[in-house]
Amino acid sequence: MRRIQKNGDMQAPGVTNNTAVVAVPFAQRLSCTIAEACEVTGLGRTKLYELIGDGHLATTTVGRRRLVLVRSLLSLLQTHSSEAKGA
Repeated sequence: MRRIQKNGDMQAPGVTNNTAVVAVPFAQRLSCTIAEACEVTGLGRTKLYELIGDGHLATTTVGRRRLVLVRSLLSLLQTHSSEAKGA
């Protein structure tokens, strides 16, 4: 006999779901969505797409989804922060 969980999924008796959700720090993530990149940087979607088009931000696509590579985003921010300090 199967039990119906609160979320509507079926679960076999005696089977427990012990998956823990672990938050990965942003700097350690491999990629993020455009929306997440906007939130983290404070830049708008248009500016991010300009940076992508100019080759300043590396992205990858999985299916129809475009993901920004976090290391590219971090290096862009470090480059611009070091330019601001030197100016």
